[in-house]
Amino acid sequence: MLDIAVIRADPERIRTMLRNRNYPEDTLNEFLGLDAEWRRLMEEGNQLRRKRNEASVRVPKLKGEEKADLLAEMKAVALRISDIEVRVADLEQRRGDVVLLIPNQPDESVPVGGGYDHNKLILESGKIMEFAFPAKDHIELGESLGIIDFARGAKITGSGFYVLKGDGARLERAMINYMLDVHRKQGYVEVFPPVVVNRNSVIGTGQYPKMKDDMYWCERDDLWLNPTAEVPLTNMFMDEILEMDQLPINYTAYLPSFRREAGRHAEMKGIIRVHEFNKVELVKFVHPNTSWTELERLRQDAEDIFRGLELPYRVLLLCTGDMGFASAKTYDIESWAPGTKSWLECSSCSCFTDFQARRARIKFRPEPHLKSEFLHTLNGSGVALPRTMVSVLENNQTKEGKVILPKVLRPYMQGQELIE
Repeated sequence: MLDIAVIRADPERIRTMLRNRNYPEDTLNEFLGLDAEWRRLMEEGNQLRRKRNEASVRVPKLKGEEKADLLAEMKAVALRISDIEVRVADLEQRRGDVVLLIPNQPDESVPVGGGYDHNKLILESGKIMEFAFPAKDHIELGESLGIIDFARGAKITGSGFYVLKGDGARLERAMINYMLDVHRKQGYVEVFPPVVVNRNSVIGTGQYPKMKDDMYWCERDDLWLNPTAEVPLTNMFMDEILEMDQLPINYTAYLPSFRREAGRHAEMKGIIRVHEFNKVELVKFVHPNTSWTELERLRQDAEDIFRGLELPYRVLLLCTGDMGFASAKTYDIESWAPGTKSWLECSSCSCFTDFQARRARIKFRPEPHLKSEFLHTLNGSGVALPRTMVSVLENNQTKEGKVILPKVLRPYMQGQELIE
């Protein structure tokens, strides 16, 4: 979350930020109203306490009616102080709830824009395949090869779910293991955290309350199916103070992730937008002075996956109106899918500055004798399935409807070269 002092210091800057990010200004107005009343009551309470302290010195020196009058006045003051304390606590709670709805401030390098069309193209890599035959999409390929079963996925669970079979299941597992191995060589420590997380965790990384309707909630236990492994990984250090020599910390994890995709899944056929998907995640905990350098390294680490798979891809710097709620700067990596005829977002690499660390109360101590400070967190998909699988299938298809497996995946599939 944003530092309350930052909002107070320049509310008009925050107002402009909200406009640039396509957020309503009502939340800021509500915050300012609550905060103004909180500060007014705090000042009144402090004045009354000073008055009470002064009276406590005078009372022993007084007698008779004058003493009785002062004691009666102080009784009224005590009642007012008690009332103020109750109201201040309520205002703090309400103000705290409201500030959780204010997004992070974009870095100055982020372009201002309303949406996807205003994102900035940073680079394109790899050659887009030109087939001498009509390219099939992953739906036709998956069904004809018997590796993706949409009908049985819908029968088991519902729309937005699917079944991988045979070489489809093996390909998914191969890609996950390949990604984890690459990231381990890059210096990330592999973690296998819980799939379900508590309310404090989804608050900590910024999914709650802003995106609560897009998550699956286990009501009986007040637990949430993770929307991304970023949530359990980042919150491993919730309420902790790390030492300087521990930073940076680099974690990677594979987990199935779950999103309701309310109102959006119907726009996409196949496995491009689904409710359950596998993803390899990258999370960094870094010193604030190094976070922008670490973001560039994070992006390169994610790009290594696409280079290894020999997939055409491009990198976009997201504009203010297309960034995630908690992000201060985000790069999206998209891979080309020739059968689907579109660029698919397969990775998103973000720096959150101290936004998540404030929410999850994750700090570090610069020196043993110095006060602790909030560190910076970063997160990237390294990378997300199944869109990467879509790109692999469609870019490596043959005229006969077979799929040539990328060389880096063959050792994970016992030397197999083709899906046929």
